[in-house]
Order: sequence, then C-alpha cells, then structure tokens
Amino acid sequence: MESKTNPKTNEALDNVMYNYTVNAHRLEAENKILKETIAHLQSEIKKLREPALMVCEVADIVGKQAVIKTPNGNQFFVNISSEVKNLKPGDSVLAEQKNLNIIKKISVSKKFNVERFVIMEKPTTSWKEVGGLNEQIEEIKEVVELPLLNPKLFEKVGIVPPKGILLYGPPGTGKTILAKAVANATNSTFIEIVGSELVQKFIGEGAKMVKEIFDLARRKAPSIVFIDEIDALAAKRIEVGTSGEREVQRTFMQFLAELDGFKNLGNVKVIGCTNRKDILDPAVIRPGRLDRLIEVGLPSKEGIEQIFKIHTRRMRLDKGVNLKMLLKKMDDFSGAEVRAMCTEAGYFAIRSKRTKILQKDFVQAIIKVKQKEKYDDSYLKMFG
Repeated sequence: MESKTNPKTNEALDNVMYNYTVNAHRLEAENKILKETIAHLQSEIKKLREPALMVCEVADIVGKQAVIKTPNGNQFFVNISSEVKNLKPGDSVLAEQKNLNIIKKISVSKKFNVERFVIMEKPTTSWKEVGGLNEQIEEIKEVVELPLLNPKLFEKVGIVPPKGILLYGPPGTGKTILAKAVANATNSTFIEIVGSELVQKFIGEGAKMVKEIFDLARRKAPSIVFIDEIDALAAKRIEVGTSGEREVQRTFMQFLAELDGFKNLGNVKVIGCTNRKDILDPAVIRPGRLDRLIEVGLPSKEGIEQIFKIHTRRMRLDKGVNLKMLLKKMDDFSGAEVRAMCTEAGYFAIRSKRTKILQKDFVQAIIKVKQKEKYDDSYLKMFG
C-alpha cells in the first residue's frame, strides 16, 4: 500500500530547511566579522602597549653604527637596525627609548610653520599716540626709521646704520609702543617674539626657530623684529651645566650669528626690549649688534601731561577737572599707569550712569591704580 505524502508537510519542511541554511550562512558571516573585529582590537591593544619611539637626528655614521642627537641635545653612540638603509648625517630617525637603537628612518620637516609662533602685524600706532618720549622718538627715527626710508643717504655718506637697538627701562614706560610706532612710520611688518617663550617652548629647536624667524623677516621686509624680554635669551653666560642651559646657549649663539649677518639683514631691523639691562651678556650689545642703547624711563611731569591728553582726547571731561592737581598725584606714574588711570576714571563715570568724566572720577582712579591710598570720602566730596 503506497503512502501518500502531504504536500503541505513537504512545503513546511522545505521552508524549515531553507531558513536553517540562511540562518547558518548569516551566523557564519557574523562570526567571521566578529573574529575580524576581535583580531583588529587585539592588534590595536598590542600596538598601544608598545613603548613610544623617540625622534632623533643622526649626527654621524661610524661603520654600522651611528651617533644620534636626542631632542634635549645629548648625543649617543647606537646600533642601526639592518632594515634601515641609506642613512646619512642630518636624517631623522625613530629610536627605542630604552637603548636608543635606530629602528626606522622617517621624513620630518626641518622647518616650523614659524608664522604660527610669532605675532605678526602691520601696526597702526602713530607717533602722535606716543607721549612724553620725545628724545627717544628722535633717536629711534635716526637709527631705525631713516635707514629704512632713505637707505641711499647712508650709501652716499659711506656709513652702515646700526642693525638694531635696545630699549631698556621699567615696565610700562612705552617700549613696545615705540617699536610699533616706528614699524607703522616705515610701513614695516612687525614681528614680535617673547624671549622667555622662545627658550621654554622650543626645547631642542630654539636655534632653528631663531633662524626661521629671521628668514621670515627677510621675506616680509621691510620688517622689524621686536624681541620682548630679551634678557631671557641673552643673559650673561654662565658655566653650562644642564641640558636646558645648553639649549639657551645654542639659541643665543644662533641669535648672535643672525645679528652678525652671515646673511645680510638688509632692511630688517632688530629691537630688543628689557627691564634688566644689567644682566645682559655684553656680546649682544657690542658694536655691530644691538649697539644703540635707548633708555625709556618714567615720564617727566610734562610727559605725563602729554600722555594724559593723548588718552583723554576722546573723553568728555567736566570743566571742573583740575589737571595741575591730578599731575601732582601722578608724579611717579608710568605711561601705562596713566592710561590705566584714564580707563578707570571712565568706568567710575559709567557706574554713576554718566558720560562726562568728573574730577572725582580721576581722583578715585588714581587711588585705585596706586593701590596705596585708602578711599577717602571726605576728600572726594570736595569735588562734588
């Protein structure tokens, strides 16, 4: 007796087998992806656990070994991996941190994007905005402005103008504003760097940085390189001990080399600025370098009056403002303090919901800037 198969049962079995096959293929594919993911993650973990390699520079090749220079300036005699070919002095390499053996040759740019590390601008400060520094202005015009604007005059006379000047004096006396004003008067690019940042930020690279700053100055000429806190870079040399001290010395020597003009500075002028002239190395201020020294001291009474008028020319002053009395109270002020006092006086007026500046606003501002005298209500009432 023949058994009859139910067509519906066969169809159901086919569906089950088909679904099983599809699911099996899908699970196999998912399993493969998971295995690949695990292998990738294990590879990443292994890579992250590997010690970092140090970027060094090859100083010399001696047979199958090399002398390398580490970022802090120290030199070591090390082995070279057999995989590293065609190595020569000046190449950048990766070395193990433990034994410093060379693992790989790499291509590293020898140049900074130096424009990222300096303040470069075309100043808009004019000589009219500089008060109380008439003598200093005349000297700077002779040494910096005249050679940049009329170089042929010096050719006819047969003399070479100074390459740079040193502005020295207490903080806030107008050294930076003088440099910006002469840059504006000569339509020069103003490149500002801070000596302390130069020797702290670029350990192992300070000398290169100095070289490229001057290369930038030549490209942007006429230009003025303004070095604030130059004493951090050019202090008197001592016995070189630590790697940090050696780095400062290398940076300083490169700076002197640029001043000495292995490449002619041309229409690039250097202005150094310091509050501590007494600690400068004599090498930086000898003839042929920053040999014109200009003291920028505290302003005289006439100078303070000029500075006061410059900073109040756009302010609405009350007719009762007694300038002579205010000048007596500001007899030991620097130019920066006079400016700060004018700003504070404006704030006192704003707090009182006024646009006109009264005598008492200036008195309060002087007291605040000095930070020596106490607020005296009875004294201020005299000025209503």
